[in-house]
Amino acid sequence: MQYADLAIAALGSFFLAWLIDASTGRRGLFANLLVSGTGAIAGWFLSVRVFAVSTSDQWTWVLWAMGAALAALLMFQLFRSKR
Repeated sequence: MQYADLAIAALGSFFLAWLIDASTGRRGLFANLLVSGTGAIAGWFLSVRVFAVSTSDQWTWVLWAMGAALAALLMFQLFRSKR
């Protein structure tokens, strides 16, 4: 499968967004999906383009993408308005 790493990154990003949404109980899944997807794209960009840790053909960027998505989600929950 040529795009298995991309599919796993997308599903992992969705799972992280769903997990954070379910654990906080706020029911803002679309906002969490948007933040998680943006974080995953930023993680790919950092690992492939900025730090050149991996290429898009390797699997290392998926870990970077999931880490960045998780960091973005945690910061989003931390700095989100409490109203």
